[in-house]
Amino acid sequence: MRIESFKVDREALLAQTLAGAFPDQRGRFGPFGGRYVPETLVPALDRLQEGVSSILPDPAFRAELESELRTWVGRPTPLTFARELSRRWGAEVWLKREDLAHTGAHKINNAIGQALLAKRLGAKRIVAETGAGQHGVASAAACARLGLPCVVYMGAVDMERQAPNVGRMKLLGAQVVPVTGGDQTLRAAIDEALRDWVSDPDGTYYLLGSAVGPHPYPYMVREFQSVIGVEARAQMLEQAGALPDVTVACVGGGSNAIGLFHPFVRDLGVKLLGFEAGGTGTGLGQNAASLAYGRPGVLQGCYSLLLQDEHGQVQETHSVSAGLDYPGVGPEHALLATIGRVSYEAAEDGESLEALAECCEAEGILPAIESAHAFAGAKRHAKANPGSRILIGLSGRGDKDMPTLQRTLLKGVL
Repeated sequence: MRIESFKVDREALLAQTLAGAFPDQRGRFGPFGGRYVPETLVPALDRLQEGVSSILPDPAFRAELESELRTWVGRPTPLTFARELSRRWGAEVWLKREDLAHTGAHKINNAIGQALLAKRLGAKRIVAETGAGQHGVASAAACARLGLPCVVYMGAVDMERQAPNVGRMKLLGAQVVPVTGGDQTLRAAIDEALRDWVSDPDGTYYLLGSAVGPHPYPYMVREFQSVIGVEARAQMLEQAGALPDVTVACVGGGSNAIGLFHPFVRDLGVKLLGFEAGGTGTGLGQNAASLAYGRPGVLQGCYSLLLQDEHGQVQETHSVSAGLDYPGVGPEHALLATIGRVSYEAAEDGESLEALAECCEAEGILPAIESAHAFAGAKRHAKANPGSRILIGLSGRGDKDMPTLQRTLLKGVL
């Protein structure tokens, strides 16, 4: 990670992290986070912050959210012992099955939470962005559930490689708007959603899908996604009789990873490993691994680690996975990397696709390509640490990735 010149007191930041001090009142996770937005959005963010502070702790809101998570989303999701992968890898492998949540990924936890919040705040319409399509599908489903109009912005490149999810969003009643500017992927989709929100900050609610953006979004998304780690921690104690030695997740913007990691942060005996999109190499434009290769900067409302050139220009990225193809990362991940509480590495396209195929063959489970990066990383860790107890966040299922898999992994097989 290229943050050698970034001067911070890491021991003090670690102590504050373990004490639950972040984010602070300014929305900072240590030096990261904050708000860098147009003046027109400040009142909307202030209202949102007030709503988050008053509504999220409200017992009636918590009861409604928990009811939706239980009866509509299908929580708690199972913890599965991966018997054959354990045998092959020489480790004890457990899978937290977010692929079995309604709509097929972890994204629904945050989408239904924010949609309920938006309704209480009096929003008349919802806008959202999506990369792999899973957040778009989750947002469309949550809005249908609550009777809110939904517009989803999606890069034209991602619409092509995630065509099944485009159809799902439309069936769920959302308007899907193709984004043909910029890199035509997740970054460009977020830009367009922000422009829409700026045009009507009073009547529109921006349902941001990852732990990125201006405060209070990184905090709010973490709170809604932490149900993953809370469940997984309790399930490991019940089913395995102990906490994991290592907890592994894929990292794009970082919502599934922060949701899994956050309840384990104070368990210092549990190693936390995040795996980013290593793409095809280490050079700028060849990957989407901002924690491994990025430098501090501002993107889309917050200060974090970004993939940028020597002039500070944010660079286009590459990943076989649409959901990890983003040049930045959530500010809490930047903090956790800086203080060393989480170790972040890159998993390249090829090894991630191989891990996906192995999971299918060994366990009868088709993970999303995003999740396959975590499997590749977990296998790497198992080889270096025989006998370790590994918890993998299986963030989503891979049905949506069949067009990509047919062009890559299955080429010459079908």
